[in-house]
Amino acid sequence: MTCLTVTPESAAEAIAQEVDLVVSHHPIPFRPLKRLTTDTTPARMLWDLIRAGVSIYSPHTGFDSASEGINQTLSQRLDLKDVRPLVPIDDDPQALGAGRIGKLASPNLLSNFVTAVKKSFSVEGIHVVGRLDAPVEMVAVACGSGGSFLEQARRAHCDTFVTGEATFHTCLEAKANHISLVLLGHYKSERFAVETLADRLGNRFSQLEVWASVKESDPLNWV
Repeated sequence: MTCLTVTPESAAEAIAQEVDLVVSHHPIPFRPLKRLTTDTTPARMLWDLIRAGVSIYSPHTGFDSASEGINQTLSQRLDLKDVRPLVPIDDDPQALGAGRIGKLASPNLLSNFVTAVKKSFSVEGIHVVGRLDAPVEMVAVACGSGGSFLEQARRAHCDTFVTGEATFHTCLEAKANHISLVLLGHYKSERFAVETLADRLGNRFSQLEVWASVKESDPLNWV
């Protein structure tokens, strides 16, 4: 089973379905544990998963940066052209690196671009920094908490930066540098990729039963 994050819901699903291996994007525990007890949520999940014999593999930043990883898939969902890593690994022949950068097939307005993004990712709302009549042509992307790549996007002369989430001060910095920010939400900027990963693993290993967790969900809702 693939999932974005091992949560109580996705862990219970894995145990109930007698999963042998969970491939999650985010590692469990996300922060190191000094003690393995049942006093915290991550430790309780680990106890249950270990007892059930469920293994977990979490590539995280490797999956972010892979040649067919989350950021590459994200750039494809946005229909970017001439895509390359935003922060490339030196002399890498397989286009590995953090984030992605690319161009729209033709220039557009931020308002139209945001409408297309909402439709593509089935989101009810998106936080946006910038004027809705601002031009969009050169776009940087970084999944998850990608606000730390704003400076690289600026150096690459991007007019727009699509990421999951960014801090308040990063938003102010983007505005000061006339870079439009499109914030999909952490979950929406990454979850689609573990669904794609499940399909790829199922096709590659046809003897296995592979699916993306049906129990995990975005903890944030628009009301």
